Amino acid sequence: MSWDRDPLWAKARLFFEQAFNESRDTSIFGLYCSFGLELLARSALAAISPTLLAEPNKEHKHLLYALNRGSSKVQRKSISATKVFYLCRILYLDFTDDDHKSALALINQRNEELHTGSAAFSTYKPNQWLAGFYHACQSLSSSMGESLESLFGKEEAKAASETIIENRNVVKQKIENLIESHRKVFESKSKPDRKKASEEAEKLGEKLSLLRHHRVKCPACNSVATIKGKIFGKEHVSHENDVIIERQAVAPTSFECTACGLKLEGYAQLDVAGLGGHYQRRTIYTPEEYYGLINPDNISMTILQK
Repeated sequence: MSWDRDPLWAKARLFFEQAFNESRDTSIFGLYCSFGLELLARSALAAISPTLLAEPNKEHKHLLYALNRGSSKVQRKSISATKVFYLCRILYLDFTDDDHKSALALINQRNEELHTGSAAFSTYKPNQWLAGFYHACQSLSSSMGESLESLFGKEEAKAASETIIENRNVVKQKIENLIESHRKVFESKSKPDRKKASEEAEKLGEKLSLLRHHRVKCPACNSVATIKGKIFGKEHVSHENDVIIERQAVAPTSFECTACGLKLEGYAQLDVAGLGGHYQRRTIYTPEEYYGLINPDNISMTILQK
């Protein structure tokens, strides 16, 4: 059993080659695509460390094997596909929530195809999953410094890129129509009602910013709106004026404007709406709070009170 990056990458490429040699309307096409996608994700984890692929246990038997320290008599066990994609979502910013959902949907169909009597890929047609599959492969490949061309070959990579662009344009048109419809509804309200809604949205935005939401301008009504996101990468700590400031990068995942009611979910929708840029979350601590220290003055006051 090999948990190294290169053998897993090579095997993923073989499964994709087999898939692309099949007709798109066969179950075999979807099945081999799902095999290749899982191995691609495992390769992405192995690129960080093969130990990420080892199933945890009390004796660390599988972890030791990943470190080439285990016994040859021990049966090796790797983590499930679900855990693999979960870790990819945590460790790789490029692998978005949408990629995660697309990958799990394909793997679920693969499991149904393999473990039940139903022909799962006969009803789950490529037009339902191919664009998401291509994008997930692109995200995982780029995370490793690779490309769709190095993964699929020149011809298939071109087709995949065209599909991704076409799908993005569809999403863009959908979101632009959504924004425009909310703009029209907001502008149809009376001026006092628009002013009141914007003022209330600004007050709520101020409150939510204290709860780690990120304030932005709504693309539909220009009122204060908020974005929620997911922290990624390492925190950056600095000492300024007797306080400690911790900065963390955040990838946006959802947007809401209470003034006009516009809501967006997922990075793809936020990105085409011009709200996909990463932002920083800043938290200020006293030295006592950050390091878990006890202020001597507080101890003295406590003793005097007793």
